[in-house]
Amino acid sequence: MSEFKLAYHANCWGSLGGDAVGVTSITNLAYRTFGDMRRAFADITAAGYEGVELFDGNLLDFSAAEMRGLLDDNGLTLVATYAGGNFIFDDILPEELARVVRAADRAAELGAPHLVVGGGAKRFDGIREVDYHKLAAALDRVKEIAEARGLAAHYHPHLSTIVEGPAEVRKIFALTGIGFCPDTAHLAAADGDPAALIREHAGRISYVHLKGLQKEPFAFTPIDRGDVPTDGIVTALREVGFAGWICAELDSWPDPLEGAKASMAYLKSA
Repeated sequence: MSEFKLAYHANCWGSLGGDAVGVTSITNLAYRTFGDMRRAFADITAAGYEGVELFDGNLLDFSAAEMRGLLDDNGLTLVATYAGGNFIFDDILPEELARVVRAADRAAELGAPHLVVGGGAKRFDGIREVDYHKLAAALDRVKEIAEARGLAAHYHPHLSTIVEGPAEVRKIFALTGIGFCPDTAHLAAADGDPAALIREHAGRISYVHLKGLQKEPFAFTPIDRGDVPTDGIVTALREVGFAGWICAELDSWPDPLEGAKASMAYLKSA
């Protein structure tokens, strides 16, 4: 895999969540890992990765100078930050976009090339067709925010949102101009074929999340195991001429360093 640049997401070094203040203040809500980012960076470097992706909350916990020092100390590049929102509710959309702006500003200040967002809320009474149009319009706003700061913007289909499987992926990318960040495990969990979706949407893909999936019982895994045929995904990336950053990730693992090393061992052999 020498033709690809390899990064790792720092989300595995603690419990995943968001800020409780977001229940009453959309403006202050952010994704975060409740863990030690200094340890995460050291482990990611030890596992052999060149880059790192951070949730917006973890990124903004540090000043730009502090984060730059942490990156430099570990020889890492900040490749992307990940933010999100409901993106379908008109009244709170300006608050959500303000959060995206804060994350994009910091990512750009640190020279990151990518901004990734997830979202598209499922309403309590079901999905409405108009929600796809609202989400698409919001994603176009995210794209504008990113491009104004020299970042490439990507939408990450995700379990529990209104864009999970292949039909929803096709629907949303017919409505928005934002890039597509495929997460191979989430797509597979929603009965998608990640390799086929990469081929189908190759022109929209310049950044990839690579992750393993065990379907029964459900769990995310290092990419050297599980039920996602990673060899076929790598083949698809090569066939479409992908030449950007690949970010391996693993939402939870008993020993994060061991999980990162396991994925790297696979990547080196692929």
